[in-house]
Amino acid sequence: MAECDQCGAYESMPYHCRRCGDTFCADHRLPENHNCPGLNDWNESKGVFNSGVDTSVENRDRSEESTIERAKSIVDRQTPTSGVIGILRRNTTYLFLGLMWATFIIQFVIFPLFIDISPGSSLWRSVFVLSPQQPMYVWTWITSIFAHGGFTHISVNSIALYFFGPVVERRLGKARFVALFLVAGVFAGLAQVGATLLLNPGMQSGVVGSSGAIIAVMGVLTVLRPKLTVYLYFLLPVPLWILTIGFAIFSAVAGLSAIGPGSVANWAHLTGLGIGLAYGAVVKKRYDVPESIHVGRGSGGSDRCRF
Repeated sequence: MAECDQCGAYESMPYHCRRCGDTFCADHRLPENHNCPGLNDWNESKGVFNSGVDTSVENRDRSEESTIERAKSIVDRQTPTSGVIGILRRNTTYLFLGLMWATFIIQFVIFPLFIDISPGSSLWRSVFVLSPQQPMYVWTWITSIFAHGGFTHISVNSIALYFFGPVVERRLGKARFVALFLVAGVFAGLAQVGATLLLNPGMQSGVVGSSGAIIAVMGVLTVLRPKLTVYLYFLLPVPLWILTIGFAIFSAVAGLSAIGPGSVANWAHLTGLGIGLAYGAVVKKRYDVPESIHVGRGSGGSDRCRF
């Protein structure tokens, strides 16, 4: 059984499009029903077949198309739709995961071993860390989203993004998902910096990690499907809305008390969650999502989400 890349439905006899490489159900198997890039080839004299017919009229019509439309058509035809590049093209979640791990390697392997810039040094921090001391290093607004403080940090975030990201991306679309992830990540980091300057003005700290962005993704999913079951530690079933509320309460208490304000960016988490909940409320009426995340087959043949 496979999942339709267009609507998310599970199909026992899926259709695999040879042109775009995606998988579809019976309702979306036709190219025009899933906006297949291969449709652009029908407007090219040699895209589908060479009939030998005089195409001068067609060529004149095509010359009137805007440069942007023709450029997009060329990109769609030339960009691979299979293999690793094809997977990343169709799944922004996996692209973000790749960027996170690539940044991690640069942080802890490339910089210290090949450039002699040790982790935690002033130059290292100026590249990867959004800090209250240097908030106008605007590049760190982005680099700090993909940078992480250690292996456990990036592993936990990767697991969360891997399970929750694709579900939300399929419902929002790539463009909206990218905007949500980056906007939430930037504002979450800036919120943590602002809270540090306000509550602990003399504190030497900084923000790294995609937690704020990922929690925004969870916030959207909480609004769209609050009863979705999440299996904590692969054992304990918890509705997503309870997990979200519990996390929000803990972050709020921790942010206003002495519970680890230096190592856990609680205000970044709360900001990301707020953005996700707000955006989820906006799109709730336009999208439908499954009651559970199917990432593995459980006993008795049932599919369950385990996280």
